[in-house]
Amino acid sequence: MDASPVDPTALAAAIGALADGEEDALDEVFHLAYEDLRGLARSRLRAVGGDEMLNTTALVHEAFLRVRKRDGSPRWASPKHFFAFASKAMRHILVDHARRRKAQIRGGPDLQQVTLNSWMFADESEDPIDLLELDQALKTLGERDPRLERVVECRFFSGLTSQETADTLGMSLRTVERDWLRARTYLRRLLGR
Repeated sequence: MDASPVDPTALAAAIGALADGEEDALDEVFHLAYEDLRGLARSRLRAVGGDEMLNTTALVHEAFLRVRKRDGSPRWASPKHFFAFASKAMRHILVDHARRRKAQIRGGPDLQQVTLNSWMFADESEDPIDLLELDQALKTLGERDPRLERVVECRFFSGLTSQETADTLGMSLRTVERDWLRARTYLRRLLGR
């Protein structure tokens, strides 16, 4: 998400209109952010090894439908908050998709697995890890320290840099880098790596 095609001023205005209760504002938010959401979805799918049944467009549209189905109007404080929310929604969609596949295959050879990139665990091989196992580890991490879970979501799933993560979460760069190291160490332990 280096050079964003989204107009941050227009997106912020649409998010404000949504907060003011304008009915069509949610459609406008997604319309304005669509290309960035596609980039986010590409990053998510790349992180989990892709899937022929779920592509970039499908992931973006499923995220939009989930937000639309929620009770009440979603509230975001800023475009960064919106993208953090969208990233988390995409993570949940991918996990739900993996659960459905696992139920269909009952643990067969097509079980959804994630290859943890070398930048996640720099000293590890790229042995695949079950996406559901990773999700459970992230939930455990979130119970221990929710901030660490948010840093992992931004860095690993959204593909944000440390500085982008700091900006999105309203933290200092040094805190993000320290949390990223702590989170990777904790996840390595939880995943038996």
